[in-house]
Amino acid sequence: MATTIAPVDGPPEVVNARRTESLDAPHILKLVQENTDALFGRVNVVNLIEKAVLAVTLCNDKEDILGHAAFFDYPNIAQVDQANWETWMKNSYGNEKSTALNTLFMHYFVAKQEYAHGCCREIIRTAFNAVPDLHFLYLFVPMKAYPEAALDEVFKQQDKKEGVNDGVSGALFVCHRHDHVPVLHVRKATVEDHDDLTPIFTRQSDMLSMTYGDYFLAELVEAQDEHMQCLVAEVEGTAIGFMSISDDVNGQLLNECFELGPFHGLRKPHPEDDLVPPKTPTPSPPPEEERPSSRGSQKSGGSGKPEGDPSSVTEGTKNEGTEVSASEKVEGKKASSQSSSGRSSRAGSTSAEEPVKVQPKLSDPNMLESATSLLSDSGEVAKEIEDRASQASSRKSSVREEISSRLAAPIKPITPMNSLPKRFVPTYKGEMNAFSIQLFCIDERYEMRSSDFLTKAFSLFPDFDFCVITVPHLVPEFPLLQGFVRVTPRCPSTLPQELYVFHRSGLMKDFAVRPACTKDTAGVEKLVKTVNLQENLMADLKQYNQARRDEFLQTDMGKDGMEIQAFVAECQNQIVGIAIIRKEEDIEYIRSHYNIEDFIYFNHHRREEHGHLHHFSLNPIFCHLSKHFIKEILRQGHKTCLYYPLYPSYTDKQIVEKHSLVCCLNDMVPVRSRRQIIYPVEKLGLNAPSERVLADREPYALNHINRKLVMEPKVTINARIVVVGASNVGIAFLETLAYSPHLRFNNLTLISPHGLPGEMAPDEVRDQMLGNNFCYNQNEFAKTSLRTWVNVVYGKMTSIDRKKKNVIVENSTMVPYDHLILCTGEQYQIPAPTEANVDEGATNEDLPNPPDRRYMKTPPKNLFLVNDEYDTMVALYWIENTFLKSSRKVIVYGCTLDAYCCVQSLLTMGVTGDRIALVKPDQAYQTTCFNNPTLDETIIKSMQEAGVQVHSGYYLAQWNDDVGEINEIKTASFTSNTTPLILECGAFFAYYKTAVDTDSFRAINDACLVYDGKLVIDAAFHTNDVSIRGAGTLTKYQRKYHAEQWTHANFNSKEVGIHLATEMLRLFDPTMEPQSAPPEEALNLIPIYRNPKIQGGLLPGGYHYLHVAKPGLDTPLTNQMAQPDYGKEYITGTVDGDPGYFRLHLNQYNTIETITVLSKQPIPCSNFNCLYGLHERSLNNMISRFNEGLIKDFIGYFMEKWCLAVYHDRFADFRDEVRELLITSPGPGQESVEERVRQVVDEDVAMNESQKGELLEMYRTSGAKRAVETRLLSFISYNYYHLPMYAKPGMV
Repeated sequence: MATTIAPVDGPPEVVNARRTESLDAPHILKLVQENTDALFGRVNVVNLIEKAVLAVTLCNDKEDILGHAAFFDYPNIAQVDQANWETWMKNSYGNEKSTALNTLFMHYFVAKQEYAHGCCREIIRTAFNAVPDLHFLYLFVPMKAYPEAALDEVFKQQDKKEGVNDGVSGALFVCHRHDHVPVLHVRKATVEDHDDLTPIFTRQSDMLSMTYGDYFLAELVEAQDEHMQCLVAEVEGTAIGFMSISDDVNGQLLNECFELGPFHGLRKPHPEDDLVPPKTPTPSPPPEEERPSSRGSQKSGGSGKPEGDPSSVTEGTKNEGTEVSASEKVEGKKASSQSSSGRSSRAGSTSAEEPVKVQPKLSDPNMLESATSLLSDSGEVAKEIEDRASQASSRKSSVREEISSRLAAPIKPITPMNSLPKRFVPTYKGEMNAFSIQLFCIDERYEMRSSDFLTKAFSLFPDFDFCVITVPHLVPEFPLLQGFVRVTPRCPSTLPQELYVFHRSGLMKDFAVRPACTKDTAGVEKLVKTVNLQENLMADLKQYNQARRDEFLQTDMGKDGMEIQAFVAECQNQIVGIAIIRKEEDIEYIRSHYNIEDFIYFNHHRREEHGHLHHFSLNPIFCHLSKHFIKEILRQGHKTCLYYPLYPSYTDKQIVEKHSLVCCLNDMVPVRSRRQIIYPVEKLGLNAPSERVLADREPYALNHINRKLVMEPKVTINARIVVVGASNVGIAFLETLAYSPHLRFNNLTLISPHGLPGEMAPDEVRDQMLGNNFCYNQNEFAKTSLRTWVNVVYGKMTSIDRKKKNVIVENSTMVPYDHLILCTGEQYQIPAPTEANVDEGATNEDLPNPPDRRYMKTPPKNLFLVNDEYDTMVALYWIENTFLKSSRKVIVYGCTLDAYCCVQSLLTMGVTGDRIALVKPDQAYQTTCFNNPTLDETIIKSMQEAGVQVHSGYYLAQWNDDVGEINEIKTASFTSNTTPLILECGAFFAYYKTAVDTDSFRAINDACLVYDGKLVIDAAFHTNDVSIRGAGTLTKYQRKYHAEQWTHANFNSKEVGIHLATEMLRLFDPTMEPQSAPPEEALNLIPIYRNPKIQGGLLPGGYHYLHVAKPGLDTPLTNQMAQPDYGKEYITGTVDGDPGYFRLHLNQYNTIETITVLSKQPIPCSNFNCLYGLHERSLNNMISRFNEGLIKDFIGYFMEKWCLAVYHDRFADFRDEVRELLITSPGPGQESVEERVRQVVDEDVAMNESQKGELLEMYRTSGAKRAVETRLLSFISYNYYHLPMYAKPGMV
């Protein structure tokens, strides 16, 4: 909120207070006065900003900085340990009121001299407003220093106790809240308050007056009785806020709709309460020998952990996985993301009779139906989740059941996971123990003091322990709710609102954090008895109490065990929280593999200041103090950063045995992983990065918090955003929202049949059976862990109720939405036989039915559609355990890249080439999947050499010479332009064409969304329903754009998903320009996407294939090369040579536009993908070297040492910085290099040598050359842990 401050002499300035950023440091230094160093010492301002818990900057409307202050949670006194300042203050000043919860210390203050007094008052006011629990601000003034006049005006000296000699020379000054932002006076409302309150209500909403009349407030106040009370807050005799509270609470409805177990159902305890779920027998796991893994699993060492192993930290979810039965509704249910790729295959993943599975996200607060108030899972449910995860991790029981069901009853569709038991809902018989807030409003100027109402509210209802409030999903979270705990919606929930709860104990201010001790063990054990993996927590606490460090480990360094630090939170002499940390030993690995420098300046944090969080549990009624708990851990543990890993569910128990699922994930920020360079380690020798950087560790998702973030609230968004389909577009969209560090999306839900891609253990053969588009890989899925932030509903969308805003899943379950994202993509569909009679010699010219029509009959049991990893797992299990034991043959029908990958996977699995037939449909007027005659010929030849029969130009005519429904394919007949073909068939893999799933089409069409061959959208992804957006291959653009051929299929799916998320964020992100309605389009133009389209895979003959190309329409290569502006191609190697075939296409500007690689050696694909869009001059004058015959092999050339910096994940940022240097004017009135270059280019005359010389001379003399070289050296130096093979100045 803007405020006006008046200088001593001059015009007043309108200022805004904001959080300080590190980029402000140079401007802050300009405000330093003569006495600043004397008062605060010589400090590194960047370091100060980096470690302050609250740093405030005042700016005017021109963004000029007028003042700055930095506040810490400990005094800047060298003689006082930051962990023990409370004891020092009590002993030296007799002050027992100041606690870590209500006190901060000013470590720095500067201001523009003439505005110093106004700046100081405004910063103090801002600090008190930003931290509602803050009551004391302290300033330490060293001996022989004096506070400047502005500070002296607001800080008053504290008197030291007589006779105290604490070794501290200086004075302590204090500033009290009541002098600046006093606690509001709250009283019962009277009718006379009506005139003060009505303008406040009217400003915020006129709905009440329109519904109940102009005098609704007066009538409400008059109606007060013992069951309903009205309160007002007043300032200087004027009412500025209103709250209506009532003991009329529908506890039964709330218990049915929300997880109220931690709050005992908002009722008093009663002897007849039914709290314990009925015990259900747990089925014994199948014998190990009955659960074979594929050969690919054995090769990669990647089958999941054995049955019965305790789950990893990410499995120990505090929310049970649940199912939703028919006619039930998932209300804002945060189902943990595990959705299958939008390419998911079959017509339905669960039958209509079976319940739909729902898995909640891991970051939900500790809400569970258990008798305790902590994150927990009942043992049976946790075990069931572990069993399910283990079964899904490798080709085990769920796959075996799928195969047996297909063989016995082919009609039954796939069920991706075993059913969880129906969720138990406790029954509470006691009296209600809660009152509700029915109406609340407060003047915006005082909204940060909203919590002051609660003390008075509880005094009016002394018999109740809980205060509840429900708010609509689309209402932004207001300051009052920051002290409340959001309750996880139950599944099903019939209440279209969010529920927030506040416990009376939250009013107590004796919440204190201290190091744990032996006497705390019993309290901690009681606190965490329902926490999943709590045995790990108790073991660590026992070890801490015994030795303060891990057991001695005999290592080559002979070091002692790792130091352990344990802290407990106490309130009313009860243990309400426990946290255990260790030193972060892998900080080099974390820095090199995760973008932690998005949140910290790494060089300003000492190695020992990085901590690793292992356990964190806090009673839910104190969840609003979890950040304070973390702040205290950092202060008392002498840490500045904490890191917490979340491992995928298939990770071995030993790796995560020292962790439990923490309940503070919502307070932490997820950290994006970094793409790693693939190094030629043997060539580099001693110049390779250190082992800590190159270490091959189990992947995990990293969560982080530091001192800067502990007082920075996130913007909470409760809008229900439902994504249908886990395509690459959908995953990129969800990742972008979930990884917005300043936003917290509480209701992200994904609907998909098979769960999140990447949830299964790595399997080499499975991963190679489909082509790779390089949007995501197994490692990236593990490091993203979307299931932490997103809920998942397992099933297929079968209809959309636009009026009620519900998605119907499997014809039974309703998932409500506020914003619906449709990105189901296209999947391979069952090819429909044309029913041509091959006995009569039918050809492709006289087919009775088109080959592209939909097959609507029951699919044969040995026909496989492979669209995602789950389908691949099912198919490979069947091949390994059924097909290989027979002598029958397999038909692969299609000519896509996936079809070729399938042939190679079959060969890898041990199917001999003479048992495989590849039947390629007629491709007239279409480009091949390789669009390169050399590659087409090579792959066909390699298949023929392996004995694979290849038949081109054929359409499927009949199965088993029958036109009716069939149970199993035994033969398949095909027609061509000449003679027909009949093949024996034991398995049929269909890769004919991808299309929109039938169920998705029906749902979209029946909802009256415009469908014109595909779902029609505009340039901003909107359908004809403003609440529904579409993206990906499911969609096409409106005809008004006149871009019929251009769809999202032509572009990089991940980039499309990120763009979609950016458009959606405009509705929620306060840092972006708001957008309340779709903008008017002045020009009907479709968006431009620049990232390349990439495909690759392992092809027959053992060929590794990579193709990187500019996004565009599919045009035959010969036609492209015939264009006058095509550019030129450069080729090295041959398809049979060593290391292989490498083709580069450079456009007319000598920029790389196409990369094609085919090699029998593994390709460093992530490296070569970085070459796209680079100019040949930045690749060591590549064209010149090639023309001189110096480059014989591009693969070897691009893996030389000099090229490795190009593959660095921050090289693109470096290029942007260089461009910024060249477009920036070197001085006032001087021309930038870019402006001069444009003048020359715009003359439409070929540049002559003299012009080139002028430009080069300008580049040298303007300082641009030196600036670029300096920036390059800085880039190499700062990223030296990745790039040690480069020499730095001073080394030679």
